[in-house]
Parts: sequence; structure tokens; C-alpha cells
Amino acid sequence: MPEFIDAHGIAIVYDVHPAVGTPRGVVQLLHGVGEHAGRYPKVIEALTADGFTVYADDHRGHGRTGIRQHDGDTARLGRLGPGGLRAAVAACRTLTDIIRDENPDLPLVLLGHSWGSFLAQMLLDDRPDAYDAVVLSGSALRWPGSLNAAPLNKRWAGPAATGVEWLSTDAEVGSAFLADPLTTTVPLLKLFGPIDAARLYGRPARDLGVDIPVLLMVGRDDPVGGPRSVHRLADAYRSRSGLTDVTTLVYPDARHEIFNEHSQAEVRADLSAWLDARIPRRD
Repeated sequence: MPEFIDAHGIAIVYDVHPAVGTPRGVVQLLHGVGEHAGRYPKVIEALTADGFTVYADDHRGHGRTGIRQHDGDTARLGRLGPGGLRAAVAACRTLTDIIRDENPDLPLVLLGHSWGSFLAQMLLDDRPDAYDAVVLSGSALRWPGSLNAAPLNKRWAGPAATGVEWLSTDAEVGSAFLADPLTTTVPLLKLFGPIDAARLYGRPARDLGVDIPVLLMVGRDDPVGGPRSVHRLADAYRSRSGLTDVTTLVYPDARHEIFNEHSQAEVRADLSAWLDARIPRRD
């Protein structure tokens, strides 16, 4: 598996999933907090079948990167290490540069879920000319009152609760998450600390200077932000950033991980249709 060394000497592990047939684009996939890129096999399979090469790293402190970074100590998974959040963002930016160098003539789609969607928002603010389209899943406007800091499983709490009901209406998804040796349920605030957690706050940059299509996908019962917060984010991209092609899709009876929901086939089909309308196939 390929890797690169970041500015602090941490080896960032990533995978490259080649497109089926002639590639028409590349997707950089950014996973969420406490998880890893290996939890996205079905969406990766769908994207590669649609002609996209997918690059997916395990972020700082997470998954295979985190296991090596923390010398095999699974109790430290999710902790970002030296450089903190800024280093995690910089590592994602380095992977963008690698993708561009290896695929100079292909459009690049940035796809981020949850914390990965916040990283994607930061990357877009910083270098909007590096991406040709952005897809944000389980996202939120990164602003007090729009980003939920309360216990995410609060509405499903009870004596029989596992603590991860908020992820999906499919109980098997929660069970698999808990059984996965490369995941952690430690809350973000504890993993990152108050300073780096506060650095997650921000709003879309003013006047990006390029008009990039953005797709926002969210479950109606997502406790991280939910539809209200995502609609605010869409409005901010229009009014602050000057984007004209901003689409919001809300999935009824779905929670946070829409790619792992009972309606996941519909979600993947919607993503495919949205990409088809903006990045033509090369068949």
C-alpha cells in the first residue's frame, strides 16, 4: 500500500482504487473521525465502476496510519499527534498534490464524510482551484448553533443502547463499527482536545473566485448537523462563496452514515447521477 511522509515525519497510508475502463475522473475520499477508509467499500466500488479512480487515505491518527503512528496502541486511535488538526489538513492537501501529479488531465472530485467533510470544507477554502467538484456527506455548517457538540447518541439513549445508534438505522452497521479494531467511539472533543476542536469552526470563504459544483447529502435524522445546518451551509456557499451550482439532498429515515444506510443504493445512484451531469463519461 502506498504512503507518504508528512511534515512531522508521520507515514500517511492510502489506497488507490483504479477506475474500471477508461478513467474519466478521480475522487479523493476523506473519512470521518474515529474510523478509516476501509469502511467505504461499496461507494468505492460504485465510483470505480463509474469510471473514477479513488484515492482514500487513513488520516492522521486513524486506521492503519494511526496504528503505525501510535506503535500499535489501539487505545490511542483517533488522536492526531504532533501538529494536530492543521497537520491533518496539510496531509490531505499533500495527497491532493499527489493525485494531481499522477492524474494531470483528469478532473478531481473531493468527497468528504462527517469530519472528512469539514476537512474538505477547509481544503476548498484554501485551494478552490485544486478541485473540480465537491461532495459533502453528513456535514454541517461549522458554526456554533449549527454544529452539534452534544452527545450524538442522545436521542437513542436507553438501557439497551450500544452508543452508536446515531450512525445508521441498520443495527448491523453499529455492530460492525464496534467490532472493528481500527475504529474508536471516544468523542471528538476528547480525541482532539479543546484547541483543535475549536479549530473546526469556520464558514465558507468569501468569493472563492471559481464556481465549483457542490453536492450536500444528509440524513434527516443526522445528529451532527442535520438538514437545517446543511441548508445553512448551502446558503453560505451561495451567498458568501459565490457558488451557483449547490445541490442539497435529504434522505428520510436516514441518520449519519448515509452510505451505510438501508437507502444506500439510492444514495449511490444519486451521487452517480449528479457526477454524470457534471463530469462526462469517456466511454
